[in-house]
Amino acid sequence: MESSTDLTGLAAAIVQCRKCPRLVVWREKVASQKRASFVDEEYWGKAVPGFGDPDARLLVVGLAPAAHGANRTGRMFTGDRSGDWLYRALHTAGFANQPTSTDRNDGLVLADAWVTSPVRCAPPDNKPLPTERDACAPYLAKEIELLVNKQVIVCLGQYGFLATWRFLTAQGYVMPKPRPKFAHGGSVAVSDLTIVMSYHPSQQNTFTGRLTEPMFDDVFAVASARLRV
Repeated sequence: MESSTDLTGLAAAIVQCRKCPRLVVWREKVASQKRASFVDEEYWGKAVPGFGDPDARLLVVGLAPAAHGANRTGRMFTGDRSGDWLYRALHTAGFANQPTSTDRNDGLVLADAWVTSPVRCAPPDNKPLPTERDACAPYLAKEIELLVNKQVIVCLGQYGFLATWRFLTAQGYVMPKPRPKFAHGGSVAVSDLTIVMSYHPSQQNTFTGRLTEPMFDDVFAVASARLRV
């Protein structure tokens, strides 16, 4: 981590990471066995770095790469239904040049936004262990530190919210007490930052109607309104 003085160096360190044996075994197993619909594709099968505009004022924090999404494509929230929802919403809000994200060479460009997650490898059942979360935490901490223009952090799901809260606390930010409960559409000011909370655009939420497109668009409308010139 000492050599990761910029986002490019950090990305290289993340891609090479093999800290968590369970996650390494799982991500590589998925990459070799593949899903039938992607059998002809070469899976990424490694840890996944963040993606976006290095000068971003908006930071989006999720949970972890999907087994057949970012673990396949090598780019955060790319190649799965959660990514379909996220990048459509970012495009609607003016942060992306296109509403779709299919692979890391599809021409997608983010403007003023950066997308990342607290855990960089696809976990079994989408449930990282606390030890795996903690092993990965320095990457998120360094990434947030290097995004010097950050003003608003959109947390997708309670997992992303708590990871962001832990980082800000560790960095010495004066945190509101008690910690606000996670609530979709909620926001909280922390020093010069604003945290905006959203349900994660997982199929569990989108298929059931717990999260709708208008609800998701409203989150990024709120985030946009909180950005300072």
